[in-house]
Amino acid sequence: MSAIITLTTDFGLCDAYVAEMKGVILGINPDARFVDICHTIKPQNITQAAFVLHTAYRFFPERTIHIVVVDPGVGSPRRAVLLRTPFADFIAPDNGILSYIIQEVAEKPVTGSTMKLKPGATAISLTKSKYWCKRVSATFHGRDIFAPVAAHLSLGRPPEDFGKQINTLVTMPLLYPHKTQNGMTGHIVHIDNFGNLITNVGEQDLPKKREGIAISVGGKRIHGLSRTYHDGAGLLSLIGSHGYLEISLKNGSAAGFLGVGTGDQVRITLQTGGGQ
Repeated sequence: MSAIITLTTDFGLCDAYVAEMKGVILGINPDARFVDICHTIKPQNITQAAFVLHTAYRFFPERTIHIVVVDPGVGSPRRAVLLRTPFADFIAPDNGILSYIIQEVAEKPVTGSTMKLKPGATAISLTKSKYWCKRVSATFHGRDIFAPVAAHLSLGRPPEDFGKQINTLVTMPLLYPHKTQNGMTGHIVHIDNFGNLITNVGEQDLPKKREGIAISVGGKRIHGLSRTYHDGAGLLSLIGSHGYLEISLKNGSAAGFLGVGTGDQVRITLQTGGGQ
């Protein structure tokens, strides 16, 4: 039975960990198709993995199975979970890594506590060991629990076969932009491979009339929004491909140039001539 299974991990590219997971899956479902979203998440960086998954999953067909393994608590009492949503299935440690996904199916905004899910979304604690590898390592649940569960799920087994239904999942605090007297304040939530600073300010958060807009970050001020990375010279601000405000340095790294990182503030102000 053909199914698409994606993998997002912090395993890197020089070890066999990812290949071992794929081998387990193929031993159960030889027709599985794999897509590697990213294996160079910074080690133990749950926040980065959560954002990368959030931006990527929506471009896959419905019922794609997404395995996410950034798991500093592997072997601890933290749960292994399966989250079924109306658009996809997610298999991951219950450590906040699914926070952006949960935000879309939770009854209330994600604020960093456990979240209750809306009707139509189902979460399962993966407790049925009959669907795991026969020998489970305390340090590699990605291979021994997540991979075989994903393989059996891809063969059409219902989520309830894999364990007990749960009503809440662990989430981490998500940063939201907030309005100020003359604009708003957002935060850098991701830095991509080019050093572009991706913020939590969505295109919909910005005013329709943007002639008077100015972006302040890292002690620098950028006036107006560019359309592409090629426009102008030096620092640029623009709406990136995922719909978020970005700060870029033409032919360089904005992160390196400004010396800023994730969590740092970005201030948007509306000067004379701006407005809603």
